[in-house]
Amino acid sequence: MTRTILNRTLAGVGAAAAVSLLSELRAGPADRRLTDRWRTVPVPPRDGVRLGLSFRPRQCEDLALDPRETLKTLLDFPYEVVRLAAYWDRIAPAPGVRDHEELDWQMEAAERAGKKIIVNLGAVKSFGYPEYFVPPYLLDAPLPEGRLITPGTHPPLLNAATAHLADLVDRYAGRSSIIAWQVEHDAVDPLGMEHSWRLSRAFVEQEVAAVRLADPTRPVLLNGFLPMSTPVTAHQWWRTRDQGDSVDVALDLGDIVGIDSYPRHALGAAGSWSLYLDGADGLLPRARRRRVLRRATGSGRRVMVTEGQAEPWEAVTVPPDPAGLSAASCPPERVIANYARWRDWAARSGVDLDTYLFWGAEYWVLRRDGGDPSYLEAFARALGAPDDDRVLR
Repeated sequence: MTRTILNRTLAGVGAAAAVSLLSELRAGPADRRLTDRWRTVPVPPRDGVRLGLSFRPRQCEDLALDPRETLKTLLDFPYEVVRLAAYWDRIAPAPGVRDHEELDWQMEAAERAGKKIIVNLGAVKSFGYPEYFVPPYLLDAPLPEGRLITPGTHPPLLNAATAHLADLVDRYAGRSSIIAWQVEHDAVDPLGMEHSWRLSRAFVEQEVAAVRLADPTRPVLLNGFLPMSTPVTAHQWWRTRDQGDSVDVALDLGDIVGIDSYPRHALGAAGSWSLYLDGADGLLPRARRRRVLRRATGSGRRVMVTEGQAEPWEAVTVPPDPAGLSAASCPPERVIANYARWRDWAARSGVDLDTYLFWGAEYWVLRRDGGDPSYLEAFARALGAPDDDRVLR
């Protein structure tokens, strides 16, 4: 009798999971007709929420954009915060060599524009593909797949990382424009599907301690990918079940909890069609999101959306740029809609959202240069900016 009940229970759970998965799948053409829907999507009032974006010079290079001109274009918009990354392999390209020029010019440009700055210090991981930027000469062998990288397994890497972090903080701490230090990026999560090694909680804890020792006056931001569908929520839990994922670690170790949010992304493509996951309202992601927000505010931690999807996530590394069309995972109207959803989710959870950073700004400039300014125009509308010609320059 007991076995029969158990089998029926498991069958019921399996059926519910299957129904949930099917309800979150979307199939259709990867490229859709451009519309003006972004002009009518409701924009929530600011209500004290700071807005901004992240800037990736490496992404500019991948898109054949000039990084300096691209940043100049983006800094002209009326938002408060820009997030910049310190890429370890570029700052320390060879033993004994230090080159801060790339980060320096970005900071100087942001300060001239009156922006506040969040610096993603790394060290091992920073935002922007491939998200892993350890100088090769620091490792005798690639990091072992399927393993935790701990203070005990990789002490030279940890020592180099904490020294690098302290050097960066010492160099830039005098800049009043900097409002937070971000340590690592999705700190203890695996690197997508490409690599299965993970930094251990203890490794990241020592990095955070090094940054706080170097500058006890500024908050430490830790961010993490918060899945927006049932299967990805379950998959992430399974892959990180031994020590929690990066959001869990941020809730324990960070002063600010950063959330990376991608409500719709492609699973795969066949010809001109793609299969997408779009399940932010599913039971598992909704429950996890509510739990994270309430735990953060209950512990007095500030909450930021560090990556709010505002560019396509298709079945390719570099987002597609179809002439006269938009990618189905993020047409221009979703630049605003994804932001508005987060404002609503935070309000329903009783959370005062601190900052929302739109992700994909380089792509907007690429689209403008190809004759489609609608992504930049949608961003300007989300900011409450008056109509002008800045998107055309």
